[in-house]
Amino acid sequence: MTTSATVNDGSATPRGRFPHIKRAGDFLFVSGVSSRRPDNTFAGASADSLGNTDLDIREQTQAVISNIADILATQGATLADLVEITTFLVNMNDFKGYNEAYGTFFTHDGPARTTVAVDQLPHPHILIEIKAIAYFPLQ
Repeated sequence: MTTSATVNDGSATPRGRFPHIKRAGDFLFVSGVSSRRPDNTFAGASADSLGNTDLDIREQTQAVISNIADILATQGATLADLVEITTFLVNMNDFKGYNEAYGTFFTHDGPARTTVAVDQLPHPHILIEIKAIAYFPLQ
């Protein structure tokens, strides 16, 4: 079985010693992805001059899925190749907004999906993280 691991130059640097994506045979495993940009800012997160933060689950969800698409593209794959995703939400009250944003990318024919609530994610501005599995045979 062919295996390889890749850290993408155009993506936010992983906050640990792990790849953005790992190939195992015909499957691609995408590590947990947030809305973090390559410059370490976060889509869907802003703060005013007093430090009050505004976090937007819809914008973060769109950014996360776009980041996953960018990571898949490095292997020649697309979102259509996803077979399963697992979503981690800090607050299940964000489920509606997440679901609405998710629906702009996928239909009922999209990947199998599980959504779970977690106590926290690696940064206080992150509302959502998604890990994914794609089926993309070697050409």
